[in-house]
Amino acid sequence: MKFGVEIPFVSHLGFDLVLFEGGQSQIDYEPKPEHLNFFGVTHGGACMTLLDVVMALAARSVEKEMGAVTIEMKTSFMQPARGKLTAKARLMHRTATMAFTEGTIHDEQGRACAHATGTFKYVRSLPTGPKSANALNVIFTD
Repeated sequence: MKFGVEIPFVSHLGFDLVLFEGGQSQIDYEPKPEHLNFFGVTHGGACMTLLDVVMALAARSVEKEMGAVTIEMKTSFMQPARGKLTAKARLMHRTATMAFTEGTIHDEQGRACAHATGTFKYVRSLPTGPKSANALNVIFTD
């Protein structure tokens, strides 16, 4: 499945979109050696990116023509994320312009490794290309 737009960082990480509908999303992720931290487990930044993307997708799954930009995100790390990971998210509530979501990463044994909540703003289109910085200025000044 595609993410709807090309996101170079997401492509680099190798996220695999499994579910994207009805306020829910799922991404499978097999971290590469360069995505691990000093302790040999998935780097917290990679986990936070996974949660950010899966929650944005849950928000967008009910408004697929819209983009969603992160306004706020809180992440709790419960245990090291080892091996292949699965992230699932759901849309908890939405308004005309905002989406409130939650997401969890599980390891291969089904143990919860990290959990997050996120607030996203729906935007008319996803900014891409060389003018994306200007597009983001428009999004945040509307």
